[in-house]
Amino acid sequence: MEIEHFSDHIRCPHCHNIIEDDEALLCLFCGESLKRGIGFLGKLRRGAPEAVFGAVVLLLVISFLLLLIF
Repeated sequence: MEIEHFSDHIRCPHCHNIIEDDEALLCLFCGESLKRGIGFLGKLRRGAPEAVFGAVVLLLVISFLLLLIF
């Protein structure tokens, strides 16, 4: 089940009611999880896998450059 987005609102994947709170983690009507990522890493995990791969590659390149400098 995927979360449907409506401008600033989301729809609960369980009861299909519209949730207007952008930061809600649980449905206000049925109490089920909205399956949203928490924090920066949670948003990366829920996002595209290319973003996670890019962040890992960038971290490796920066660490390699720091190793060469020091």
